[in-house]
Amino acid sequence: MKITFLTILFALSFLTLPSQAETTHIAVASNFTVTMKALISAFEKKYPHKIKASYGSSGKIYAQIKHGAPFQIFFSADQEKPLALYNGGFAQSPPFTYAYGALALWSSQAELRQHEIIRLKTGEFNKLSLANPKLAPYGIAALEVLKKLELVESTRKKWIKGENIAQTYQFVGTGNADLGFVALSQVINKSDYWPVPANLHNAIRQDAVLLKSGQNNPAAKAFIQFIGDKESQDIIESYGYSYDGFADMNNTVLENNTGLSE
Repeated sequence: MKITFLTILFALSFLTLPSQAETTHIAVASNFTVTMKALISAFEKKYPHKIKASYGSSGKIYAQIKHGAPFQIFFSADQEKPLALYNGGFAQSPPFTYAYGALALWSSQAELRQHEIIRLKTGEFNKLSLANPKLAPYGIAALEVLKKLELVESTRKKWIKGENIAQTYQFVGTGNADLGFVALSQVINKSDYWPVPANLHNAIRQDAVLLKSGQNNPAAKAFIQFIGDKESQDIIESYGYSYDGFADMNNTVLENNTGLSE
């Protein structure tokens, strides 16, 4: 059986959510920080519930959840970690995709702006910032780009690895790195950056999962429902992500309630 985001939303639609305000604690990949803050703001204007959010690298959040961190929803920057949590019995329901990420090559230095890819290819820079591929999916994507461009060996000695994409951005913003592979969402409102073509790396499919600690929390369930709304879709896309959570909705048939109403 193919379980999609629609299946989860369909199951949730049968729930009767209490009117009293509840709070849910969510963990969010750092690349999605600004977007999530906008989503939370919109959600809290419509619902009585509150969202407490913690941000960090997907790898570290994954490890924290496995060691008992009290998160109720995990918004990862990849597919693998939410699926591993579900298969390991930590999650209440199957993961669903909430966004597809994109990369940008960016510099905060005026002399490098609009010449980012040229400087990268010619080696005319001092340091290149990228997220640690061992911890962050955006780091994996950056490494894939360098491999496709055959620039791994020529640039390796100039790498500065951020623990997550937020730190990667900081390295560039403070001038500690001349160039950096950052999330497009981080620079979408800036005028100068090189949008990395999607064919240079595997899709950055970002999945979320309702954890077992959130299975009886009305705020957690309401927030997952909200993520599927048209309003949320528009917010997500406005920050440079693509969103096709309902792409196959017409072909989906609900076969069970995925345990969300238990």
